[in-house]
Amino acid sequence: MSGSTVRQFRRAFTLVEVLVVVGIISVLIAILLPTLARAREQSKSLVCQSNMRQWSQAALMYANENNGWLPRRGQGAQPTSQIDRPSDWFNALPPIMRTKMYVERVAEKRIPRPGDGSIWSCPSAIDGGQKCFFSYAMNMRLSTWQAALPDRINRIGPWATVVFLAEGAGEYCSVLPSANPYTAVARHGNNRRANLGFLDGHVASYTGAEIGVGKGEVQRADVRWVIKTSTWAGPGGG
Repeated sequence: MSGSTVRQFRRAFTLVEVLVVVGIISVLIAILLPTLARAREQSKSLVCQSNMRQWSQAALMYANENNGWLPRRGQGAQPTSQIDRPSDWFNALPPIMRTKMYVERVAEKRIPRPGDGSIWSCPSAIDGGQKCFFSYAMNMRLSTWQAALPDRINRIGPWATVVFLAEGAGEYCSVLPSANPYTAVARHGNNRRANLGFLDGHVASYTGAEIGVGKGEVQRADVRWVIKTSTWAGPGGG
């Protein structure tokens, strides 16, 4: 075999090796990409849970400092437009968390948006271009828009089962699981899971179906939205 033939054979063999390696890498990428995507989404959900835990714990601190009164929910069935009431949760809680009130951020043209890395924003939320954007929204049944005051936390129990904060669609600052636009949303795990913050300060993840997202039919006894208090007479009241 001549030297020229040997060199040609070696070049051909090297090319085959490269193609094999490329094929193996392609297979590995195809296997790993879904896993990496799930890990990335899980990371976003954990950040979201951390944010919601801080908000929920701030609500508990607020109640402790205000004779048991909870902050108000803000507007409910209508997209948020009035943001200057100091007792609404998005203005009442930030001072406890040592951050600026929502109304102050709007005045500074620093409306919280997805991806800004702030405690206001869920990394998985989608910005719909709303004038007022809320990744998170208070349980609508913890107060009414008209009432001068919400209810006291000591009239609500057990706290570990009562939802304080949920993930919202963006333009509503308070939500319920419902077939209406102001429903709580599920935006994790391919839009199948949702995080909830409770009055005792803990946060948990559920499937959208379990907590009534888009329907209103809650399937879990340990997740309560509608409560009977002096503010709300019961389901449909207030």
